[in-house]
Amino acid sequence: MFLTIKRFAQNDDGAVTVDWVVLTAAIVGLAIAIIGTVSKGALDQSAGIGANIAAKTSLVP
Repeated sequence: MFLTIKRFAQNDDGAVTVDWVVLTAAIVGLAIAIIGTVSKGALDQSAGIGANIAAKTSLVP
């Protein structure tokens, strides 16, 4: 009985998997937060560039 409990306590095959799942979830959450923060500024910049190009091309005869 004690041998079985000792083997069970020493078996840590799944512990690394749990660490990787938590680490991957944190990276995905961070990526979503960064995309949410940067997207508005990127859209504003692209609209400004588009307006600038449109204004310059309308001046060409």
